[in-house]
Amino acid sequence: MEYLLEQFIGYATLERGLSDNTMQAYVHDIRAFLRFASDSKGRNTPGSISREDILDFLEDGRHRQGLEVSSLARRLVAVKIFFRYLLGERIIAHDVSDVMEGPRLWRNLPEFLGRQEVDAMLEAYRGRDSLSQRNRTIMEVFYATGIRVGEMAGLRVDGLRFDEGLVRVVGKGNKERIVPLGRAAQRALRKYLIETRPRLKRSGQGEEAAQLFLSRNGRPLTRARIWGIVKQAAVLAGIRKNVYPHILRHSFASHLLAGGADLRVIQEMLGHVDIATTQIYTHVDQRRLLQTHRNYHPRSRQPD
Repeated sequence: MEYLLEQFIGYATLERGLSDNTMQAYVHDIRAFLRFASDSKGRNTPGSISREDILDFLEDGRHRQGLEVSSLARRLVAVKIFFRYLLGERIIAHDVSDVMEGPRLWRNLPEFLGRQEVDAMLEAYRGRDSLSQRNRTIMEVFYATGIRVGEMAGLRVDGLRFDEGLVRVVGKGNKERIVPLGRAAQRALRKYLIETRPRLKRSGQGEEAAQLFLSRNGRPLTRARIWGIVKQAAVLAGIRKNVYPHILRHSFASHLLAGGADLRVIQEMLGHVDIATTQIYTHVDQRRLLQTHRNYHPRSRQPD
């Protein structure tokens, strides 16, 4: 189906007047979708693709890749524009994406764990061996900071600032931000650095000396391995939900908001450029807002 994408590029560039950056983003998303449809679904023609295939593609981006809401919304827009083109050129008989909602659909995307579920995952690795202690520390840091899985893999020893209770995180676009750690995560990290990491470390130079979390062979942990650590924690905790690293990020933000944290502060800790991205978490906090209104609004408790 690559030839159809090439035809679409010419059409979109000339007819829609899209900017180069927008065009590149759409082409990247459409190509990813066509590859997903072919490899995962065996769909080799546009007419064989169903609405469910599009939904599965978006779910794959959400769960396996941990994409942000804005990225998922852009993927949906790209696929819809592509199918609209195919319909206009009579390459397909009907547009399966036509009935799908636009980006606002994804404002309700974030799933999160309850506090008891998070506690169970934090206690999942009970062993005293090096890997269990390392994994327990990773879980504490995930929930304490709300960082992405790639950011976790990139944490460095010299980024820890125990005297201030902070950690330096390198996010998307190599942008750095400082995130609070919290006492539980600090305790786990101190123990990991003193007792566990020296047992995992194999050399005194290179990336092994700089990276915070190491494998059993002394190498920096990969994103895939960290993903597996989170999935295993959910299994050990008896949680049947589809748990993935980004759900801990959602839980971090949702629990902060429920506790009364300012949305702008949460935005800064998450590393969101746009406050609108952070606002997706406000849907979890309606009960707190209602209770605050009942407690403090002068006419909230007026009798009927």
